Amino acid sequence: MKVSVTQGSIQQSTADTIIVNLFEGVTTPGGATGAVNQALNGAISELIATGDLSGKLGEVAVLYPRGAIPAKRVLVVGMGQRNGYNLESVRKTAAYAIKHARDLNAKHVATIVHGGGIGGLPITQAAQATIEGSLLALYTFDHFKKTEDKKEIESLTIVEYDTNKITDIQAGITQAQAIVNGVTLARNLVNMPPNIATPTKMAETARQIAEEHGMKLTIGDRDWAAQHNMGAFLAVAQGAGEPPKFIVLEHNPDRTDLDTIVLVGKGITFDTGGISIKPSERMGNMKADMGGAAAVLGTMKAIGQLNLPLRVIGITPCTENMPDAHAYRPADIITASNSKTIEIISTDAEGRMILADGLVYASRYNPKAVIDLATLTGSCVIALGQGMAAGLFSTDDTLRDKLVTAGQTTQERVWPMPLWDEYKEAIKSPVADIKNSGGRFGGVATSAMFLKEFTSYPWVHLDIAGMALSEKDAPYIPAGGTGYGVRLLVEFLQNW
Repeated sequence: MKVSVTQGSIQQSTADTIIVNLFEGVTTPGGATGAVNQALNGAISELIATGDLSGKLGEVAVLYPRGAIPAKRVLVVGMGQRNGYNLESVRKTAAYAIKHARDLNAKHVATIVHGGGIGGLPITQAAQATIEGSLLALYTFDHFKKTEDKKEIESLTIVEYDTNKITDIQAGITQAQAIVNGVTLARNLVNMPPNIATPTKMAETARQIAEEHGMKLTIGDRDWAAQHNMGAFLAVAQGAGEPPKFIVLEHNPDRTDLDTIVLVGKGITFDTGGISIKPSERMGNMKADMGGAAAVLGTMKAIGQLNLPLRVIGITPCTENMPDAHAYRPADIITASNSKTIEIISTDAEGRMILADGLVYASRYNPKAVIDLATLTGSCVIALGQGMAAGLFSTDDTLRDKLVTAGQTTQERVWPMPLWDEYKEAIKSPVADIKNSGGRFGGVATSAMFLKEFTSYPWVHLDIAGMALSEKDAPYIPAGGTGYGVRLLVEFLQNW
């Protein structure tokens, strides 16, 4: 879709559909909505007076100008209460409006910046949120389905009367497009069936990102991983028919004068549980067990497009977790790349195994911070709820606070969880340095404590088990892969 900004009056736009807005409780529209209302001889005021339009968030009224203005239709979208209206409100406002326009078979849509007028939000951020909410709401995944007469919007234009705001709005659009491209990539990878989104596919995706944005790329196979003593990663990959790939993308690889941030994403492209096999019910959702790796690849795509002035390393160890004659077993003892030995309690605790070698590998970059993302434990979903927040564990309070702030801004929330030394008792092993599962109770924390054993730098672990996949539609997050983590990480990195 073509996205642009133009200077002018929204009521004079030649788009087939224009979008204006209304706060709840407003009886006399002002600003751009007031101008459209005047051009339509008070039609919007009439809707308000008759009770057909209240301004409630998500409400959309449609007016047909019949030649009074160039547009074929006018959409008035409710913004909800003015008090507390924020960037998340903007994204939702934009999402409700654009989806309604699509359903009406609109092709060329013009909108104002939601929240940028009497809403009082900074114009660049409001423009970014308007475009983010619009584009993310229009996402569909139908790669493997024949569709006829698919309704698609071809162009979206922000119309702004104030010439002095055009540059700031364009900056917001540029930012939004890069982020949406990253989120779309992450959503697509999670939504793809596991016979398509294999480790090889993940590696091909990384190669495309590297070529597009001049990044350094390493794709390690079994032999490469063996040379790096990655026993934990290779143990999980033992039973996989698909060849594993240890993927490393480097943005600004030679800029050692810049701060280095490493992102590590769990890339289990399908998780049967291995020998400790999962129940068959809902196992299909385990195609999303590479949501952390998808988020890292999506983030790398976005920061490449934005060319952020940081040295960012994206590490995604990718493999299936399958049961066969070669699969690793409970009671095995595995040696990770930092020489720590691991007693296997459950082969279904595989994500922390591949992350262990990923976290050790991160240390070679002398990072200022390392953040890993993983659909790691059902315990986190039980603790925080589905779609509520990621669990955050950190060895650095400053990192924790920066991510909490980024989560509030993007609505990709994180919630700090304790990393008490006492949790280590649950993963002590009588036969190895550590065991890979501490049992059912406190599983979200004991898994984080396991990962901490492989870190030597300021570190954050994000358990995104309840966030990577959605079972129902939200305003700008369709059911399926959410792309969670991309917007969070880009916001965090931009404010580093």
